[in-house]
Amino acid sequence: MGKMLGGEEEKDPDAQKKEEERQEALRQQEEERKAKHARMEAEREKVRQAIRDKYGLKKKEEKEAEEKAAMEQACEGSLTRPKKAIPAGCGADDDEDEESILDTVLKFLPGPLQDMFKK
Repeated sequence: MGKMLGGEEEKDPDAQKKEEERQEALRQQEEERKAKHARMEAEREKVRQAIRDKYGLKKKEEKEAEEKAAMEQACEGSLTRPKKAIPAGCGADDDEDEESILDTVLKFLPGPLQDMFKK
């Protein structure tokens, strides 16, 4: 009532203590949640490892490390950076492929035009 009339707000003497208890409870809940999450993740990792062992699979990190080591071994004696593989059809084709493409295009042209390009 005092607050509505513009007076001082009534203060609860235990408000500070209650707020501290509430904050502590929140911290404790957060710690419990994190611990539960860590336990669940450890269980999942055990299951993942069992599957890897059963099927002879490797962890992603191990696979990447092996690929990196293989690249380093291949480039060990080279003075230049490793060449990247060029996918098929991206400019590193043989002349035979270009001729076959030209022949394919010529098939769709009318007879007189085919004769002009063949000469």
